[in-house]
Amino acid sequence: MGLLLLLASTLLCSCIQSGIVASQDRSFTISSVTLTIEPRNEVPRNTNVTLRCQAKVLTKDNFPLTRKYIIYKEDRAVHTETTESSDDILYRLPEARVSNNGKYRCKLTIEGKNMSSQPIKLEVTGVSKPIFHLNKNNLTEGDRVTATCSAPGESGVFGFYFYDDSVELTDVQTRSNSAQSMLHFSTLGLHRLHCFYTVDNMPLAVKSEESNKVTVTVRELSIRPVLEISPENNVYEGDPLIISCRVEPSEHIFGNIEVYLSQDGNSRWLSMGKMDTEYSMTATSPLLTFECMMTLENLKKSERKNVTVIELFSTPILTMSPAEVFQKEPLTLTCKSEIVASEKLKRADLSYHLSSNESFVSSGSGVFHVTALEKDYTCIAQARGIRKASKTLTVHPKVAVSLPNISNQSKPILGQLFYIVCRSDVGSLPITYILYNHSTKLDTRVIRLPNQTALFPVVISSAKEQGRYKCEAQNGGRRIQSEELVINAIVPLSSPTLTTVPDLSDISEGGHLNLICAVNGSPPVTFKWFREGDLQPLSTNTSTNPFKDYEIPVVSNQHSGSYYCEAYNQADNKVESKSIYINVRMAPWKKAMIWGIVFLVILLVLIASCVLLYRSKRGKRERAPELSVKPSSPKSDDSLTVTLTHGTEVYKSVRVNRSAVSVWSERKPEADNEEDHSTVSNEPDVEYTEVVHPRSAEAARAPLRIGTDTVYSELQNSTHGPPGGHDYGSVEYAELNGEQPEMGQNHLDPNRYSDLPEPVD
Repeated sequence: MGLLLLLASTLLCSCIQSGIVASQDRSFTISSVTLTIEPRNEVPRNTNVTLRCQAKVLTKDNFPLTRKYIIYKEDRAVHTETTESSDDILYRLPEARVSNNGKYRCKLTIEGKNMSSQPIKLEVTGVSKPIFHLNKNNLTEGDRVTATCSAPGESGVFGFYFYDDSVELTDVQTRSNSAQSMLHFSTLGLHRLHCFYTVDNMPLAVKSEESNKVTVTVRELSIRPVLEISPENNVYEGDPLIISCRVEPSEHIFGNIEVYLSQDGNSRWLSMGKMDTEYSMTATSPLLTFECMMTLENLKKSERKNVTVIELFSTPILTMSPAEVFQKEPLTLTCKSEIVASEKLKRADLSYHLSSNESFVSSGSGVFHVTALEKDYTCIAQARGIRKASKTLTVHPKVAVSLPNISNQSKPILGQLFYIVCRSDVGSLPITYILYNHSTKLDTRVIRLPNQTALFPVVISSAKEQGRYKCEAQNGGRRIQSEELVINAIVPLSSPTLTTVPDLSDISEGGHLNLICAVNGSPPVTFKWFREGDLQPLSTNTSTNPFKDYEIPVVSNQHSGSYYCEAYNQADNKVESKSIYINVRMAPWKKAMIWGIVFLVILLVLIASCVLLYRSKRGKRERAPELSVKPSSPKSDDSLTVTLTHGTEVYKSVRVNRSAVSVWSERKPEADNEEDHSTVSNEPDVEYTEVVHPRSAEAARAPLRIGTDTVYSELQNSTHGPPGGHDYGSVEYAELNGEQPEMGQNHLDPNRYSDLPEPVD
């Protein structure tokens, strides 16, 4: 029972602890990593050095972290340590050596996060002195000796160097602090040997001081090689030679001895043998060098001799004549040896041979006649088995210059510089070109390189001047002229003028319009017509004439506006005319129609006026003027109408009552009541009436009188009434207006009023 309780409590505690751990926040950050060297960065050899890596890690909760430290030397890991402790990591270098020199850094890695320290350099100074010794000090030619060089107490990568005085014998590279080498000596006598070493410490190596010196003596061996040549003097080319190589003395020699006979300039030996050898050959000039070498184990001895050989004949020289020749022309080649040993050889016994890529010709005289072609020739002189070849002669026959082509490289614009080019497609350099104008020499150009061109600068100063140019080419006596090049200068355009057909004052709707642009200059000319305000031209046309027109077939009012033209030719100078304003007038038929309408209207008005005038005159003649007489009395509404004809005599003033008032006097005001009416004035009431008289035919023929004749007719109302008891009321004056001829005063005939209407009761 107690065991079960213990187990349950253990499980409970572990669960609680795991829950606590799980609840912890495992966030952290590496603050810094620092590497230091103890006791200091620069120390002498054999000092105990410690590299300390110190890291600072910040966490929210105190929980263990697995830390991995790596210490690098020059990017090579030299120490690795993993721990959960926050203590510093130590990397110890007991008895430090120069091999420990370098730059170190420390890298810390925690759960994927890492940080490195700044690199720090360790420098250890001083190395031990090397020790040198030999296994023996007395040697014979061919013996070998074992040399040992050591660096006590050092470590690293070493380079050991063995010297005989100041001459390096050999070197050994090793990771061990000791090295051995087998040495042998090619010279006799005393040799003073020593060594030194280097420790590879990237990027530089540390060199030690020199070791102790050891002296060794090399004695000569009694045998030697012997070289014999027969004959050795007065040897001519072609003479037989016998060369022998042997060893002396040949007695009491033990070991395997071999001899080799060789000649300088030959990579293979002539012969070889045991103890001796021999070789026969024909002497060749100018100098022969032979070597006889013997080998005995590690011993090598040799002897050298030179043999001077006299030339039997010199090396031939191949020449050509003439020195310059054109293709397929005759050519003479001469092959000759200048020197011949007359005591050994007659010149007639010397033969010459000419070889080329295609043929081989023999000639005793050494003179060869060939056709000049592009070939390589070699001459061979031969006598008594000796063959000597001349240097190769390459024949480059000149190619005759072809007919030159002449052209102008740039546009010949009047007054401007342009260039004429002369060029022959075929011809050997150098080629001389001469430019002529009308048979007058202008200039000369010599072309020496394939990429050069004969350019002649030319200026034409007058528009009337016509250039007639020829180019002459020559390359060695041969002259050939090109065809004639005729050049007319391109005259730049003058300012154009823009005119119209018809004239500006005659442009009307419905007609056609031609805008003519004219310039002075060389054709072809490109013309452009523009309307001001438009970017695009109305038309573009190229003409060989110095003028061109742009036609508008049917002109409308919309064509009114300002126009101008541009022109340019091959001189590339664009010129622009002054703008002209075109005002499109109304069409003539429209004008005629309007004037016709106006004329018809005027005519109709005149006709109507005449008709009205005629009718008015006719009406006046046919009716008399009517005189309207109103009664002055307010009691009567009736009017008295008097008809006056042209036959009626009218008095200027007819007074009915002597006491009548003035004709221009005002009428008395009417009474407000009937009582006032009952009082009747003794004087009659008078009223004026204007009567218009139409003129008669006779009066129309009479002279007209300007003004108005006024005839006043005064009718008086009688107080007693007229006879017959009729009441006509008051009488008003009537004014008769009319264009009447002057006439005398006539008295009004009272009988003419007999036709007055009867009053109505």
